Amino acid sequence: MKVYIKNMVCGRCILVVKSELEKLGLNILSIELGEVTLSKPISIEEKKKISKQLEPFGFEILDDTNSKIIEKIKNILIDLIQNKNNDINVNISDYLKDKLRQDYSKLSNLFSDIEGISIEKYFINLKIEKVKELIVYDELSLTEIANLLNYSSSAHLSNQFKKVTGFSPSYFKKLKENKRIQIDQL
Repeated sequence: MKVYIKNMVCGRCILVVKSELEKLGLNILSIELGEVTLSKPISIEEKKKISKQLEPFGFEILDDTNSKIIEKIKNILIDLIQNKNNDINVNISDYLKDKLRQDYSKLSNLFSDIEGISIEKYFINLKIEKVKELIVYDELSLTEIANLLNYSSSAHLSNQFKKVTGFSPSYFKKLKENKRIQIDQL
């Protein structure tokens, strides 16, 4: 049985969810971003116990179909940004259509209606948060970051960064408090 969990967006999240579910004695067949496959169906009472166990960590079980689809879209895009830099140059609509096996216009409309932002803008926001992370780490030049995230140039990256954040990348780097948004807050 698949259980969909909101805000499970990174490797540490997976470890926390796995640990908490094991504390409840549940047998996990597989676990990935936003999704846990259990060896057997769970009762409503067990679902309540899981919710109570995960709530202090900011996770929540998703029950309705639309929320599950939205969470899948977010997790696919987060995974793309965090783990698959070589695939970032793909067309997002084709990528999501292939991954979810659904019509992209339906996915796009659903996402926009529920989240109040287009999938494309959400993806840009994810990329900018990744840029912020890389700027804070201070290991790569802006040109290297632009190449890593498949921007056509560092100028394009700078323009998009300024449009989203209001700051140039160089000014952001100089800030004493580099305020990044956690991915699960996007």
